[in-house]
Amino acid sequence: MPEAAQVRSFIDDAVRWRKTGDEAFLLRLIRSSCSGVPHDVGAAYATLAGRTGELLDAIDRGRLALPPPERDAVLLFVRRARLVRESNSEADAFRVVVAKAFEVKEYATLRHAQGDEGEGEIELAEPVEPQEAAGVPRWQKHFSASALNAYSECARKWFYRYACAAVEDPGSSASAYGTAFHLALEDFHGDFPRPRGADRLAMRNRMRECVTWAFERNRDGFETRVEFELQVRRAQRTAQRYVEWLLVQELEAPFEVLGREVSAELDLDGRAFVGFIDRLDRDERTGDVGIVDYKTGSIATSAAEHCEKVRRFRDFQLPFYYWARTAAGDRVSKLVLIPLKDALLDVRPVVLEVGKTIKVDDLERSREKMIELSALLASGEIRRFEPTTNAAACTYCAYQTACANKPPAEAQRFGS
Repeated sequence: MPEAAQVRSFIDDAVRWRKTGDEAFLLRLIRSSCSGVPHDVGAAYATLAGRTGELLDAIDRGRLALPPPERDAVLLFVRRARLVRESNSEADAFRVVVAKAFEVKEYATLRHAQGDEGEGEIELAEPVEPQEAAGVPRWQKHFSASALNAYSECARKWFYRYACAAVEDPGSSASAYGTAFHLALEDFHGDFPRPRGADRLAMRNRMRECVTWAFERNRDGFETRVEFELQVRRAQRTAQRYVEWLLVQELEAPFEVLGREVSAELDLDGRAFVGFIDRLDRDERTGDVGIVDYKTGSIATSAAEHCEKVRRFRDFQLPFYYWARTAAGDRVSKLVLIPLKDALLDVRPVVLEVGKTIKVDDLERSREKMIELSALLASGEIRRFEPTTNAAACTYCAYQTACANKPPAEAQRFGS
């Protein structure tokens, strides 16, 4: 049952969306527990809409492959949202329209508690017997590599984010920067699927246009105008280094961009995994496929370091992409991480060559671990999600304030 604060926030966001037409409020609505849409599905569509356009249109076109129950939930959300948008009701009457459209029954109780329907005597509730401890309800939705990464990093973090949807992550300038940069590269490679030295000037000019447009679309993700301008300049410098790297790569090993934001779907023992691949390349000499993932945050500094993360089951993303494209019939020869964080450094990708840098056996073990973890999370038998023992994992965790048993910070570990 949604908390009073969640109900108020949901109704307020609907009012603001109808009043301003700002898509950001609609994205908050679909991620709310009051929306009727499963949290991970709402978050996935919100991310997709942030990159590709209007949310309701993205749902109408079925941009995500979903099982029937989840597809019905998002289509119902669309009908309700449009009903709310077309309402002519004013002020409090409109809030009631929202509550009825989305069947937020808690709103009537909330209004009564706030005195909207008259004052009444306070009645004490009868004591309730405590519930018998039981396992967390089994996970019935699709899985993703990022969800398993979260569980591997900290089981309790997974519980808060995916099982409880405990708080809404408001995002950060770092996430807005990443979203905008991904969008800029997606558009750029739509115009230049085959980098060529003869197109160098045109590529540089087009890249500047793509970065400018993408950051304008994500301007609301930055708290101040100064921060926005600084991040745009950083992105422009980094993007130009990316163009120069493309041209060097074209001379060494000519390639063609086959796809951008490619849907990745994989069935593992009857459990569905979904995700999106930033870029798919085809080597023009061998016909092999390369999987490319853009990284605007901190990543491993070498292929050996990232391979070790894969072997220790700390990163499932590239193995998931490998098996998804292999199942689709591709001959995947390399997995590539492209760092796009530092505007002062040349682009130096982390390249995992399949069969050389990373063994197929390592990818197979990762696949088996994905099956094992997804089976565990779908079992409904987990009674307790333990917090991590790695204090560094708590640094940017949205749930650290509520986590009573988190490890002490490094600076406090040997304090008096």
